[in-house]
Amino acid sequence: MLTLKRLMVVVLAAVLLAGCAGVKMTPMAEQALRPLAADQSRVQFFRSSFVGSAIAASVYDVTGEEVEFLGILNNDTRIIVDRPPGKRTFMVVSEAADYMHAELDPGLTYYSIITPRMGMWKARFSMWPVRNGAAGEYQIDSSEFAEWMRETQVMGLSSKARGWFELNKEDVLEKHAKYWPVWLKKSPQDLDERTLHGADGVKR
Repeated sequence: MLTLKRLMVVVLAAVLLAGCAGVKMTPMAEQALRPLAADQSRVQFFRSSFVGSAIAASVYDVTGEEVEFLGILNNDTRIIVDRPPGKRTFMVVSEAADYMHAELDPGLTYYSIITPRMGMWKARFSMWPVRNGAAGEYQIDSSEFAEWMRETQVMGLSSKARGWFELNKEDVLEKHAKYWPVWLKKSPQDLDERTLHGADGVKR
């Protein structure tokens, strides 16, 4: 039986997630995107699944001390971010937080698919690297990847999305503090499977 405190936590979490799902990002014309600078790396995050479609996933760069908000992914959407090359860590937040490491080479574009998994109350999400030929479930040269490219709409940050993050920043930071130590306990093999390697990048 749920205690009153537990019930309040569940209700609050549901409200926050529903609010995230209702936030609209700004549609962008992919052909209008600026060319990738030679000293930068590009990462494209996809969301393409009917499972957990009512729940949005917010994405962050947590490489440094600050948590940098990158955007909100609803079903069949994609966000594109340019980062300095090198080792980076990204985070996706819904009911919980999950992570993906990246080793980015300059001048290359990388891809990550964000997939749902059922949590205690709502769908949770995981970040997976899309491989460029190396062993892995998700592959750049697959028909599935080509479908993502066709059917996901590129979205950019909006003032409404930035406002959502400012209102919910404390909750995001709490989830990061809770789940980051759990991530660090993963085995080297598990961490490697959840890392974008330099060779996964392509010239685009």
